[in-house]
Amino acid sequence: MHSILVVDDDPTVAEVVTGYLERAGFAVDRAADGPQALRLAEGRRPDLVVLDLMLPGMDGLEVCRRLRAGEAPHMPVIMLTARGDEDDRILGLEVGADDYVTKPFSPRELVLRVESVLRRGGVAAGGRRPGPELAAAGIVLDPAARRAVKDGRELSLTLREFDLLAHLMRHPGEAIGRERLMQDVWGWEFGDLSTVTVHVRRLRGKIEDDPAQPKLIQTVWGVGYRFDAPEGG
Repeated sequence: MHSILVVDDDPTVAEVVTGYLERAGFAVDRAADGPQALRLAEGRRPDLVVLDLMLPGMDGLEVCRRLRAGEAPHMPVIMLTARGDEDDRILGLEVGADDYVTKPFSPRELVLRVESVLRRGGVAAGGRRPGPELAAAGIVLDPAARRAVKDGRELSLTLREFDLLAHLMRHPGEAIGRERLMQDVWGWEFGDLSTVTVHVRRLRGKIEDDPAQPKLIQTVWGVGYRFDAPEGG
């Protein structure tokens, strides 16, 4: 049984979300604020965190930053945003959220998002085989271990960053549109394409020698992105 940590200061929302997740077969812990969420995440190491953006005191952005900077950098996070503002969504993605759901939302939709994120991370049962090791441009990805190394240095990639890089490396030299990336990496048939843009920007910051002048992940204007491995790489 996989464990989920639900972080929301609204007891009604937390109770409804918890009920739906438990009926879907998950074990659920709840936290009403940031410090409690960090203590539970560190002590119990849930498989995924459902995190409200608007929390008293320490907001969800800071909680996500601390999770990413602490001992659980790879723990999947789905951010709940109270507003449909693009800025809120982008901020959540910028600090490392793997996915987001905008309030008001259908609890059933949230359960599907949780299952999708876990499946993509190889946590949920019935997922595809992770595939062989990938290597290019000094980068080595081990999908089975969810481990990424560049030039001997381990990369701290979130769930979606790892999947995005793996997908690009499996299709070197191919221009891939953002819509296709959203379908293949996120499993979404539609959604906010800025999600892809933000993740590409974060990924460049971790694998490029100069993210301002990327050599590995190239922008193909009017199409999307292309992974270019150097000659002999």
